[in-house]
Amino acid sequence: MMNRVTNNDLAPAPRSSDREQLATELLERLKYRIGKDPKVAKPHDWLTAAILVARDRITDKWMDSTRRTYSTGAKRVYYLSLEFLIGRLMRDAMTNIGIMDEMRHALASLGVDLDVIAEIEPDAALGNGGLGRLAACFMESMATVDVPAYGYGIRYVHGLFRQQMADGWQVELPETWLAHGNPWEFERRESSYEIGFGGAVETINIGEDKQRFVWKPAERVIATAYDTPAVGWRAKRVNTLRLWAANPIDPILLDAFNAGDHIGALRESNKAESLTRVLYPADATPAGQELRLRQEFFFCSASLQDILRRHLQQYPDFSSLPDAVAIQLNDTHPAVSVAELVRLLTDVHGLDFDIAWDLSRRTFAYTNHTLLPEALESWPVPLFERLLPRHMQIVYAINAKILVEARKDKGFEDQRIRNISLIEESGERRVRMGNLAFVGSHSINGVSALHTDLMKETVFADLHKLYPDRINNKTNGITPRRWLMQCNPGLFNLIRESIGDGFMDDAEALKALDPFADDKDFQEKFAQIKRENKNRLANLVGSRMGVRIDPAAMFDIQIKRIHEYKRQLLNIIEAVALYDQIRSHPELDWVPRVKLFAGKAAPSYHNAKLIIKLANDVAKVINNDPAVRGLLKVVFVPNYNVSLAEIMVPAADLSEQISTAGMEASGTGNMKFALNGALTIGTLDGANVEMRDHVGAENIVIFGMTAEEVAKVRAEGHNPRAIIEQSRELSQALAAISSGVFSPDDRGRFTGLVDGIYNHDWFMVAADFDAYSKAQREVDALWSDKPTWYSKTIRNTARMGWFSSDRTIRQYAKEIWGA
Repeated sequence: MMNRVTNNDLAPAPRSSDREQLATELLERLKYRIGKDPKVAKPHDWLTAAILVARDRITDKWMDSTRRTYSTGAKRVYYLSLEFLIGRLMRDAMTNIGIMDEMRHALASLGVDLDVIAEIEPDAALGNGGLGRLAACFMESMATVDVPAYGYGIRYVHGLFRQQMADGWQVELPETWLAHGNPWEFERRESSYEIGFGGAVETINIGEDKQRFVWKPAERVIATAYDTPAVGWRAKRVNTLRLWAANPIDPILLDAFNAGDHIGALRESNKAESLTRVLYPADATPAGQELRLRQEFFFCSASLQDILRRHLQQYPDFSSLPDAVAIQLNDTHPAVSVAELVRLLTDVHGLDFDIAWDLSRRTFAYTNHTLLPEALESWPVPLFERLLPRHMQIVYAINAKILVEARKDKGFEDQRIRNISLIEESGERRVRMGNLAFVGSHSINGVSALHTDLMKETVFADLHKLYPDRINNKTNGITPRRWLMQCNPGLFNLIRESIGDGFMDDAEALKALDPFADDKDFQEKFAQIKRENKNRLANLVGSRMGVRIDPAAMFDIQIKRIHEYKRQLLNIIEAVALYDQIRSHPELDWVPRVKLFAGKAAPSYHNAKLIIKLANDVAKVINNDPAVRGLLKVVFVPNYNVSLAEIMVPAADLSEQISTAGMEASGTGNMKFALNGALTIGTLDGANVEMRDHVGAENIVIFGMTAEEVAKVRAEGHNPRAIIEQSRELSQALAAISSGVFSPDDRGRFTGLVDGIYNHDWFMVAADFDAYSKAQREVDALWSDKPTWYSKTIRNTARMGWFSSDRTIRQYAKEIWGA
């Protein structure tokens, strides 16, 4: 069992009276809230009881925080995100309110092991990867640094799919995290709002040259709020995560049911519930695209109606809206909020369009998370107009305002006008949500220094010229409470013993650890903790997958969403090349290495799913080849989620951050690994650039082309075939993959993947292969010199304090929100 943060770690020694009081509260919740006698209570009953005890204590502080916000008139921040990958909450909550040790003892006095019940808490399936995990870290940090905030999202019933493997292929199954309810949440029936779709817009003349617009939707659903408290470190503040569930206006069409159409009678219920059924429904079909747009408008409209209602409770009108409210759009998913807020202010509350537009723009801020054009959402105009006819009118009105300004005031010519337009005119006409979010916000931020610079030069180049003061940088961060204190208590306790408690409240105090990097005794303790974390991961892999891995080997880990630009394929090809070298040169002193992968591929992303299959096929061959002598193993761990990350991150020796330069906005996995004492091998992409600057170039392994070099090669014409033919290891590895060495049941299975590298190599796999392979051999040399290895990895931990999400949120609060 993993060591936990206990025994006076976070608070004074628990008094017996504290334990007795908690034990009494546990029994009370078990009896009166769950209806169980302790003699027959199951682990899930004790889990619920423990959560309810913690929740009740948090609720007191939650109400105090809310009262304080009202009494001081503090500006509120509203964080709109389609994802909140919060994971399990119990440990974080109990640690942050300071009752973890007392709760452990209280449960033990009742014959219950806290660690056992904690493992059965479901992961909230509300996110996919970095975007959602960032939102969760931000919620915790906003409470920690005392920023009054609401997070708004969707209460997905199944969320992102549960991933299983069938003969090495990804299989998507429903995630059932809500099957038995969620004891953390409170339903708020009074916070319910009608959301409309379709229909028509009626124009009413109300005076000379003045009109009023009335949207009459053809369909309506009800959005109902469910609130979860978001408690900060030491419970300084408790904020709210408000998630929306969808309900029909009429749950059953009784006439149809009585007429024998029992399925059709539930049509409206099914249509409403589909809105909150799954995260990111596949959008390869028109129906999938429509559902995605419905989801986004549903949660945006409900959130904005809620925000405006709350504002009017405290202020007489909306003139103070930008002074009292800051709304942050987390990526383009909530961008329709720009048009919806203008609609609510004009059509519902009677403001003039120009006033509504000014208030809206001063209230919104937008975080961009990608430079990939396909990830900057856009919607076919016919779909958008059919589903949201009034919003289409508003988009055109905003567009006219922007384009006239650009041509008259800035002298923009036709091409620049086309680039900044909210309507894509080349090919199918589409509404550009990235452009809408940009023009509708007073601040547009990137999430790393490199990403922000590239935003100005690429996707938003002309909008930046139109509004040169709007783009700014806010480099991402992670919460050290979750990603050090909770997931790696052994290391956390060692740091406390060595430098004291200051880093618990200020992560940058970790710098005091730097002098210990070359201390032999500290290195030995550090190495022992890493070994214990690796043992834990090895046990998980063995029990879950039946694969035996050696904790003494280097654990080389790449865990993230499966995407071609993240280049899991480069890692797999290098594994194949290494496999060939080990077999060809058994006399050499090879470093034992385990390459571990985890991540999910979007259901409609064929190549990503093929990469998962390739990883599993390569693993099957390498892991069962006696010629390798156990020196190399490959493992793809299924169903990556927060709880799995909490086991894999502390166990990593080597962190793979190898995206094509210029394509990763920031990354936060890179920060988690480095904080937990892993060495990074990576490109100069995203936040890797700033990590190199903070940890020192000598303590990170950088390889490959820069973003500028990638852009230059693409512009001048890339010839991957010539590069492949000049690289013996690469050409042999690709030949083995393409010819079916790893897929004897289907020799041509991976031909398309390999042909893509030969013919265009858009993600620069061939271009960076030799540099990557050389860097991996440098890593081998470092691993063989253990004092040097641990000196570098300890310095990574010591110098990662700047990457705390507390620092990021303080920058948002000061420079964007004014909160």
